[in-house]
Amino acid sequence: MNNTYDFIIIGGGSAGSVLANRLSNEPENNVLVIEAGRMDHAWDFRIHMPAALTYPLSNNFYNWGYESDPEPYMHNRRIYQPRGKVLGGSSCINGMIYIRGNALDYEKWGAMDGLENWSYAHCLPYFKRMENRLIGGDTYRGVGGPLHLTTPKCDNPLFDAFFESVQQAGYPLTDDVNGYQQEGFGKFDATIYKGKRWNAARAYIHPVKDRKNLTISLKSTVSRILFEGNRAIGVEFVKGKEKQVVYGNKIICSGGAINSPQVLQLSGVGNGDELKKLGIPVVADLKGVGENLQDHLEVYVQWAAKKPVSLYPSLKFYNQPKIGLEWLFNKTGIGASNHFEAGGFIRGNAEVAYPNLQYHFLPIAIRYDGSAPNEGHGFQLHVGPMNTDVRGHVKIKSADPSEYPSILFNYLSTRQERKEWIEAIHCTRNLINQAAFDELRGNELSPGPSVETDEEILDFVAREGESAYHPSCTCKMGYDELSVVDADLNVHGLENLRVVDASVMPAITNGNIYAPVIMIAEKAADSLLGNSPEPAQEVPYYTHSPEVEKNHLSH
Repeated sequence: MNNTYDFIIIGGGSAGSVLANRLSNEPENNVLVIEAGRMDHAWDFRIHMPAALTYPLSNNFYNWGYESDPEPYMHNRRIYQPRGKVLGGSSCINGMIYIRGNALDYEKWGAMDGLENWSYAHCLPYFKRMENRLIGGDTYRGVGGPLHLTTPKCDNPLFDAFFESVQQAGYPLTDDVNGYQQEGFGKFDATIYKGKRWNAARAYIHPVKDRKNLTISLKSTVSRILFEGNRAIGVEFVKGKEKQVVYGNKIICSGGAINSPQVLQLSGVGNGDELKKLGIPVVADLKGVGENLQDHLEVYVQWAAKKPVSLYPSLKFYNQPKIGLEWLFNKTGIGASNHFEAGGFIRGNAEVAYPNLQYHFLPIAIRYDGSAPNEGHGFQLHVGPMNTDVRGHVKIKSADPSEYPSILFNYLSTRQERKEWIEAIHCTRNLINQAAFDELRGNELSPGPSVETDEEILDFVAREGESAYHPSCTCKMGYDELSVVDADLNVHGLENLRVVDASVMPAITNGNIYAPVIMIAEKAADSLLGNSPEPAQEVPYYTHSPEVEKNHLSH
């Protein structure tokens, strides 16, 4: 390993994989990626078999297995927060659902002071550049990019009933939630290619891993960033039991919404008063490092199925060898799908400007840990508010890099969030209690018919709510007192240091955050290379009419 590099990327996850590819594309750039996890080996079915996602999600071999502090509005429960500990990061353990967010998410970003170049028109060309939508592109969607996207067939009869039922409830279908119209229900593209998970490392790193100017150091844990005055000059990390130091012209922190603020704080970048109490010399007093934490909370609303049409038999141990062998040899069958093939976005009330609830429909009743109700065949909707006003934090507890930081999400802490949760459960029941499901819908298993009042609903969410695993916004871009990076993702007040990952979002997007993270990294790569940015693409996008909204909310 060399001692000096042009670019040092801290973290080989989703954003780091993009940067590794794009920055090393210039032969004169010497690029180092420092990744704490292991290789995403091609033979490891637990990573690459889409239906096996419960394994990496619940196994600390593949993820850091963080937990929040006791959440004060969630019966003091510690909420599990997996983050990828493997090359490709959380794209190796996520649900493979590809959601860009709503166009108005980026209009909101672009309306913030100094962030004009993060509007929808400025972000759209980067979404298109990274995509290879296998059914083809259009004005809104890309083809030929490194990220293969498969549109599912949704061939289980439960999907047919679901699409009919949501229309009976007054909601539209949309051809593409990532295209002109997010609002409504439709098929969800997945980061699956030829029956295998197509993670960020497979998309961006493996095709170029033999470049002589690209070095990837695995099982290497960063201790701190090194500074001369206000200029970042290098990185200290531990590989095995050996401490190593490397120097770089540009240091890029891509550890994600938990690890990036942790590394910055360990390096003396953060709330000065708090760092001094931990004995850490202050390099830059940036109060916003680790603040503004945002996430999506979700619950499963589950029903029994009257007919044996769900995926429940796939959970039986005697059926799993056949499923595994079909996937192993043909990359087809139940094992080749993430099964989150459909869902949608709606408004829970007439006050919001665009959808504030997201749904995932699953043709089985099951939890992320793989456990299922005893009733057998069933189905479920995952639901959660998207535009949360809840704010939490990530704060180191000591100067020891191996000690997990304090993570507090503050779920259910605001009046808005509690209001939207009550609406979410009522809307969810309305979606399924339509005639289209009469022949298939059995008893409501969770929360169950006994949960009716506002207080009972909120208690159910507090007892059963889980993170949707979308932590973000802890090093937000902008120019207010809690901003950490500027519009080009440079850390305020410091030289040669940028943050590029989910932590730089100023506000969380409407949906799963993997796609926005890849977009952010693609956009940052142009800035780092000094390239002219992609020209903005002004295109129309869907906005609702009050008359339609009134009909939607009349149930």
